[in-house]
Amino acid sequence: MMKQYKEVKEKYRDAILFFRLGDFYEMFFDDAIIASKELEIALTQRDAGGDKKAPMCGVPYHVADVYIAKLVERGYKVAICEQLEDPSKAKGLVKRDVIRVVTPGTIIDTNVLDEKSNNYLVSIYMDDFGAGLSYVDSSTGEMYTTEYLRDKDNVYDFILDELGKILPSEIICNESFTQNKKIIKTIENKLRPYINVYKGDIIHKHDWIDIIVKHFNVENLEVLGLKDRIYSIISTGKLIDYLYSTQKDSLEHINRLQFYNPADYMILDINTRENLEIHHTIMGREKKGALIWVLDKTSTAMGGRLLKNWLEQPLLDIKEIEKRQEIVELFVNNPILMDEVKECLKKIYDLERLIGKISYGNCNARDLCSLKISIGIIPKLKDILLKSNDKLLVELGMKIDTLEDIYDLIDKSIVDDPPISVREGGLIKLGYDEELDVLKKASIDGKKWLADLEAEERKKTGIKSLKIGFNKKTGYFFEVTKANLDLVPDYFIRKQTLSNSERFYTEPLKEIEMKILGAEERIVDLEYNIFNDIRIKVKEQTNRIQRVSRIISEIDVLNAFGQVAYKYDYVRPKLNNKGIINIVEGRHPVVEQTIVDNVFVPNDTYIGSKDNRVQIITGPNMAGKSTYMRQVAIITLLAQVGSFVPAKEADISIVDRIFTRIGAADNLSQGESTFMVEMKEVSNIVKNATENSLVILDEVGRGTSTYDGLSIAWALVEYIAKKIKAKTLFATHYHELVELENTIEGVKNLTILVEEKGEEIIFLRKIVEGSTNKSYGIEVAKLAGIDQEIIDRANEVLFQIEQKQELINISKPREYNRQLNILDYKKDYFIEKINNLDVLRLTPIEALNILYELKEEAKKLRERA
Repeated sequence: MMKQYKEVKEKYRDAILFFRLGDFYEMFFDDAIIASKELEIALTQRDAGGDKKAPMCGVPYHVADVYIAKLVERGYKVAICEQLEDPSKAKGLVKRDVIRVVTPGTIIDTNVLDEKSNNYLVSIYMDDFGAGLSYVDSSTGEMYTTEYLRDKDNVYDFILDELGKILPSEIICNESFTQNKKIIKTIENKLRPYINVYKGDIIHKHDWIDIIVKHFNVENLEVLGLKDRIYSIISTGKLIDYLYSTQKDSLEHINRLQFYNPADYMILDINTRENLEIHHTIMGREKKGALIWVLDKTSTAMGGRLLKNWLEQPLLDIKEIEKRQEIVELFVNNPILMDEVKECLKKIYDLERLIGKISYGNCNARDLCSLKISIGIIPKLKDILLKSNDKLLVELGMKIDTLEDIYDLIDKSIVDDPPISVREGGLIKLGYDEELDVLKKASIDGKKWLADLEAEERKKTGIKSLKIGFNKKTGYFFEVTKANLDLVPDYFIRKQTLSNSERFYTEPLKEIEMKILGAEERIVDLEYNIFNDIRIKVKEQTNRIQRVSRIISEIDVLNAFGQVAYKYDYVRPKLNNKGIINIVEGRHPVVEQTIVDNVFVPNDTYIGSKDNRVQIITGPNMAGKSTYMRQVAIITLLAQVGSFVPAKEADISIVDRIFTRIGAADNLSQGESTFMVEMKEVSNIVKNATENSLVILDEVGRGTSTYDGLSIAWALVEYIAKKIKAKTLFATHYHELVELENTIEGVKNLTILVEEKGEEIIFLRKIVEGSTNKSYGIEVAKLAGIDQEIIDRANEVLFQIEQKQELINISKPREYNRQLNILDYKKDYFIEKINNLDVLRLTPIEALNILYELKEEAKKLRERA
């Protein structure tokens, strides 16, 4: 047996081998040492030939999935080596082989997976000319692919943005992709997938084409939209090849490949997703407090997953968005219909993952019953849609296949409350299979024969306590206590002696035993075979079930949008391509749900016209600048997803990308400071933003010195306003920037109203046109609970600075005062240098060079001081 183990292990050296021995999966040698530690189970030993002992540990087969999931979660592959024949019937060593390799991206156990999240496996192929990216959810059968054909620097951004959307559990990639160590570190830190690098040259494209064509059973790649898409062909071919190498079985439910172009959707880069807190909060990474927390009123697991996908890919086509809006509006205007649909949806199980389990062959009879229950709801749902009198809902209803033949098959064959195991009988209803019915009658009759024989022998022998018993080891027997042994007749044949009794059998009992046990064994085998036949018949209808599940998912998401809109008073936004975003009394959808004892203050937004493209927003910390800017971005995103929005009115111009630079988080693990990270994000915005983009910038420049930061912020606003012309919200404490409203077309000043009551301030949270030259930093510090002595000293210092008086009692006063004097002396030089600049003719590179010269001059002055 150990020789057999070693032969199998040699083929799967990179995995922990679960080796089936009877009712346990055993692990040996290094696998046992690792597993015992990770799973906190006992480590023992087993003879390994001669005087050698092999470390060993094991887990019961019926709970193995739990242990496998723990190991995979901790980054291990697990190879499952199963017994391929009944040990009781095997001649010699039981045949064993690996039936499946479980990796983070190939888990299909629904008890382990988050029901409302996909579990994606991603395949990446990259070279100097482009990249292909394909991904699949093995549990649902969804498969997608895309590619990028540009320079190598941008291809990493493309892949990172896509991975941020997909959130894969596992990535398989070629070595070329891993050459950029910083990108790999970013992926590992932000997304934390299992990364599997395959080595060596890629095989010829025709081999990948053959793999794809064979799997999808198509004549050519044109049918799949992959003609001449070489990078998608390679990444998809490798993905399918990897699936077959790990799953070792049917992949029939993975029967649909969708090629997509990210440019067909609103693009959200990885930073924007984080900053807008779409799926989880920045602090704590929790669902509560994120956008999905408010929106997810879906009733089915598959609807929950589709909602996440929609939020990752807002639409650009107004007609497609309006189709969604019309159904949402119908639900909002007809809450009774909305509730009727919801009640149906709540009773539908996860059809996508059920058919995935059925296709893989690891389902049980209860899964088939769950499928039957779900299918049983579909006719009622279809009827509700057809009677809605809405064109779009009726169209959806007409597309729904009620799957009545599948329902009838399961209903006639599988008992209503089957056992979990499919190998112990009790699965199939009477009347479904004639041979099975005969065997079951024999089993039932046999039990009557036993009762009759027991009564007959009790009467003949006079042993009142005589009983017929049974166990798997000895079969059926008469049990006689020692007190009654003198009454045992000669035809009782001794079978077993116990401390207080003896067991016997008779020829009639042996005959009955053979009939009963033969029938029961055949019943179990026959029921298992019948169950598999039913499973295969259902699997053959995978396409039909998947089509219905997609329609139901879509209805579920639109119904959820309707519930949110109805409950929280959202409005249907108008859509335009004129570049204007106009929101009346907009609200932040999450913040308004989390405010305690306060009413959220709505704000208007108007941006995008020729004289109002870049808005400079000033005001104190905590006043609501960041909330307002996020609010505008989220309302825009929701509008393009097809949802209603939290506002009194909204007219949203289609946006091709949303960019955000919010917050200041160091990237120390990659040796990058706050300012470096900020500048890289700004660089990304400048390179990729268009006139149709929405840009959110919060306190750009605060990661460096005041003069450097102000200069960069100033130059950035100019460049966006003049060159890019993107709709931009720019919150800042550099009050000097408000002067740009008077010098650059398209710049507009906004501020947040603050009410002063003596020494106290009240944040009114209202955005109005205008500006402020006060930051209220000391007041905010007081609200935060800073010691009063510090507050008093801060007010004193602030007064001195504002009055241009000498600073007294500050650390190193001489050096500081001298520095101020030199700067005062030289200020005319800086003013003249800046005034002589022709900002309209400066290129970004020239501006940065001049900024560098000014910085160097300032550095020299500081050294001389």
